[in-house]
Order: sequence, then C-alpha cells, then structure tokens
Amino acid sequence: MDFSFILLAIGAYLLGSVPAAYLAVKWSRGTDIRKVGTGKVGAANVLNAGPKWLAVPVAIFDIGKGALVVLIAKLIGLEPVYQVSAGLFAIIGHDWPVYLGFKSNGRGVFTSLGVIAMVSWQIGLIALVTPYLLAPVKQVALGVFAVFVALPFLSYFLTGPLGVQDQLWITCGFIILSGIALLKRTVARRTELSKNMPLYKVIFYRLLFDRDIADRKLWNSRGAVNQG
Repeated sequence: MDFSFILLAIGAYLLGSVPAAYLAVKWSRGTDIRKVGTGKVGAANVLNAGPKWLAVPVAIFDIGKGALVVLIAKLIGLEPVYQVSAGLFAIIGHDWPVYLGFKSNGRGVFTSLGVIAMVSWQIGLIALVTPYLLAPVKQVALGVFAVFVALPFLSYFLTGPLGVQDQLWITCGFIILSGIALLKRTVARRTELSKNMPLYKVIFYRLLFDRDIADRKLWNSRGAVNQG
C-alpha cells in the first residue's frame, strides 16, 4: 500500500472529524446541537439549533472536506480505488468523529456528496438534485435514500456517460459509502417515541425517512430528552 495513501487516510479521517455544525452552533448560541431537534451533528439540524443562516456555510464545509481529500488523492497521482477510499475515511470521520468521542448522530450526507462529486461530477449532480425534487412534499430524506440505493447501479451500468474512471472499484466504493449511510440510519438506539413500536416498522421508517415514526414534525421537535 502506498505510504502517501496511509498519510492521506489519516488526514482524511481527522478532517472529516471536524464537527462544523457542532462548532458553529456552540460558538454562536452556546448550545450543544446534539441536544436540539434531531440531535444530529449536521447542516440540516443547524436549522433547528440556529442561527439558520449557518446551515449554508456548514453544508459547504461538510461537502468541501469530502471533496478535498479526493482531490488531493487525484493530485498526488493515486488510483481511483485510493481516491474513493480516502473519501470514505472522511465520511467515517464525520460519522464517528474523534473530537466528539466518536459520537455525532450524523449521516455524512453532505460529506458523501463531496466525495461523489469529485469521483463523478455527473453523479454528484444527480445526488444533489434528486433529494430536493421531493422537498415540496417534505420528503428530502426519502430522496437521499433513493440516491444511496441508486449510486452503485449508476456507477456500474452508466460508467461511460457518467464519467466513472474505474467501474469496479468506484462501484465497490459506492456500495460501502451507501452502506455506511444506511447503517447510520438503522443502528441508533430506540427513542421514547418508538420504544413500543414493532422493530420492522422502526427499520422501515429509518431506512426510508430517517426517523422512527410517521409524524415528521413530532420527530424533528422531540429534543434531547428523546435522543438515543
């Protein structure tokens, strides 16, 4: 294994671990974002924890840290398998950040978007637009689920049109990337709102809608007392 990749992987994890959402809300409001709204350390929950305008720079930072490590891998001449692997380390850092004791409740969606866009800007554009097509009906999380399910199929079956450089390894990388994101949706501890629900219903709602229950408003406003 290339020693430069080992250094990059370590750097990617440490950069990915930087909790921009946590820091932005802590510095501006003195609030722990993990105790507000959905409890996730990500740009979407900044809208609950405020100030709302901070969601934009936080999202840009999270996208940037995923994109940057893949770009560096390209610039130093690493093969596509190492490029996507570096991106995976950044996503792992975001989801299990060393600076927050390996607990963030985040999904790494924007960091994943940065990685995807640097691997293939065409797939990155699809990944960006698709969830927001469902924004008018408030089902962005469902759109994100669709993107993660579709990623490996896009990279494998549309390699040429979508500018994928290495069909096999990029597809394998996207399978892992999607697996991490969907795993993060499903493994959290039960909340008070769902403790009496059948497990299959909880898994269904988590996979498709990234919540434990049907009521989106109640879920988003449940607060720290209900966090697992």
